[in-house]
Amino acid sequence: MDWIDQEPQTVEQRRRMLVRWEQEWLGGGDALYGVFVDDGAVAGGCGLHHRGGPGTLEIGYWLHPGFLGRGIMTRAARLLTDAAFAIPGIEHVEIHHDRANTASRGIPERLGYELVEERTDPQVAPATGVDCVWRVPRSAWLANR
Repeated sequence: MDWIDQEPQTVEQRRRMLVRWEQEWLGGGDALYGVFVDDGAVAGGCGLHHRGGPGTLEIGYWLHPGFLGRGIMTRAARLLTDAAFAIPGIEHVEIHHDRANTASRGIPERLGYELVEERTDPQVAPATGVDCVWRVPRSAWLANR
């Protein structure tokens, strides 16, 4: 992920980043969240992104490997899907991941998303360079709630 080039950040850099993210959300931009476990440890991050055009939000997520296999990000993605469809005009939610990322693949599969496309994606990290695109329409999500 290209954002990793900005790490590590100082506490002050991170504070400025969080203020910028909040301002972007209030201006109609992306919503970004931290993912924390019961003891307060940072497990990862996630967000809703305006990358898919009108009527579509994309869920992005990253989880530290030490927290894999606990269902943490599946729960977060379920909540984000609910939140996305609470926004008027959102008709589709997508999740994208590299084909090699089997942990990420399991999340949309478990949530009932449909694999709709595999496309070439410029490689910026060790990966296959094939982007898997999963989508769930509002009607299907709400019918299963």
